[in-house]
Amino acid sequence: MVIECNLRASRSLPFVSKVTGINFAKLATEAILGIDQRPETRDQRPDYVAVKAPQFSFARIKGADPILRVEMASTGEVACFGDDIYEAYLKSQIATGVSLPKKSVFISLAGEENKIKFQEAAKTLFKMGLKIYATAGTAQFFKNHGIDVTKLYKIHEHQKPNVLDFLLAKKIDLVINIFDPYFKKEFDDDYLIRRASIDFGIPLLANMQAAQLFVKAISLKKPADLKILPWNQYVTFKN
Repeated sequence: MVIECNLRASRSLPFVSKVTGINFAKLATEAILGIDQRPETRDQRPDYVAVKAPQFSFARIKGADPILRVEMASTGEVACFGDDIYEAYLKSQIATGVSLPKKSVFISLAGEENKIKFQEAAKTLFKMGLKIYATAGTAQFFKNHGIDVTKLYKIHEHQKPNVLDFLLAKKIDLVINIFDPYFKKEFDDDYLIRRASIDFGIPLLANMQAAQLFVKAISLKKPADLKILPWNQYVTFKN
């Protein structure tokens, strides 16, 4: 189902122009005026990748649930270039304020399908030497698949140690919280975990594709691998 397909002249179009080197605003204006100025076409794809990443201000909105729905929630964007998707994506995340995990990751995955989808990424984090924390269901699933996990109690269980204690003590560097909107539960620990992550300044990933890509990127690229180059090293404007 397509909810909206909108190539915004103020957002998407400038990004495409900056990535391809074709001034689409100029091209559109000339088309409106009846001037035939077709840009030079390219036979091959560019040998670089560009990523546009949103930036959010959930930290400034007390109590807001930092998840994405159909409405636009970003308050800014960054565009980053790289030799491949992993370099470009990692640059974009760092540019929006995400710090890379050094010691530990907390993972909470609602539903069996999400656990299966994220299994390989969890193995990657484990192989990278990161300590993995998880609540009971996710922890048991990973242990059954040979991934060493430390279980933390859910907030509503009122037992120690729970995830909120570890977030407050800054013992967790990254939170991956993939929820299932169709999964009915009596207690909404997921919201409390997401909100606490924002309030304590801990990076949060709440989308499966973004989390998988982030894990792949940090497993392949180190900060020293992220080249700092001027924009014109990647793109040359055609008109």
